[in-house]
Amino acid sequence: MKLRDILELLLLSAIWGASFLLISLTVHSFPPIWVALIRTGFGSAFLWTVLLTRRRTLPPRRLLGWLLLVALFNNAIPFVFFAIGERTVPSSIAAVLNATTPIWALLLSLSFMKQKAEGRTIPGVLLGFFGVILVVYSHGADAPVGSVHSYAIGILFIALASAGYAIATTIAKAKLAGLDPIGLATTQLSLAGLMILPIALLGQHPSNIQRSSILAGVVLGIVGSGVAYLLYYSLLDRISSTRVVAVTYLLPIWGLFWGAIAHEVIIPIAYVGVAIVIFGLVLLNRRSAAKSALPQTQPCPESCPE
Repeated sequence: MKLRDILELLLLSAIWGASFLLISLTVHSFPPIWVALIRTGFGSAFLWTVLLTRRRTLPPRRLLGWLLLVALFNNAIPFVFFAIGERTVPSSIAAVLNATTPIWALLLSLSFMKQKAEGRTIPGVLLGFFGVILVVYSHGADAPVGSVHSYAIGILFIALASAGYAIATTIAKAKLAGLDPIGLATTQLSLAGLMILPIALLGQHPSNIQRSSILAGVVLGIVGSGVAYLLYYSLLDRISSTRVVAVTYLLPIWGLFWGAIAHEVIIPIAYVGVAIVIFGLVLLNRRSAAKSALPQTQPCPESCPE
């Protein structure tokens, strides 16, 4: 890879890794549904600007049903669930949990797309989940009994959000292949925002809004979703998806880094868990090129609409 590609990979992974910290900052002042609304609103506004400026094309209307499903599972549900989870789960732990998305995508492809498991698949899945459990346990073991329950519920919501990404990946690869990627990303965020808007207006409204939360939400939408999409597709235009998957390996590392910057408590055993997660992901993706067209060959922290 060229130096530009390496730098863009690092930047993309840093942005997506920082998104978890931005969510935790935004949720200080906004209910989870509003965090998702702010994120989709600013993200889609940015992408609409890019789409119109570059004269890119939107997906055809006949695919509206599939587009709605992908928007639901790839944006609406995960954006809300991550915000719910991060009310009790540190952003660093959320970033590590998100790394299970390629594993969920692989399991879905094996179950519903009649793909066959290769020799490294089972060890990779087991190692990945074991590493995640180690990281989760490292934070929850010393927590008070009352907070352990809240922590466990937060973990569940984040795990469901990661599984949602995997479901969206599987649907998009089967039904939305070959579409203009910028048009598809713009449509996804816009449809997700329209789904979230009425629920946000009818539900709990934000109060005692902090300036830091507003700033974090705006950056989360414009940079964490909008700019990240552009970097992601720019990389895919120049290098193979198996190289772009390096973003998946870097996300847990960035999650711990940004968590440390935010003074989150990170127990040393968590670093061991992250190393195990990354090794498991490497095993999953070191497969023959002829059989690399499965969903997990794409990093899916935000979207895999290819």
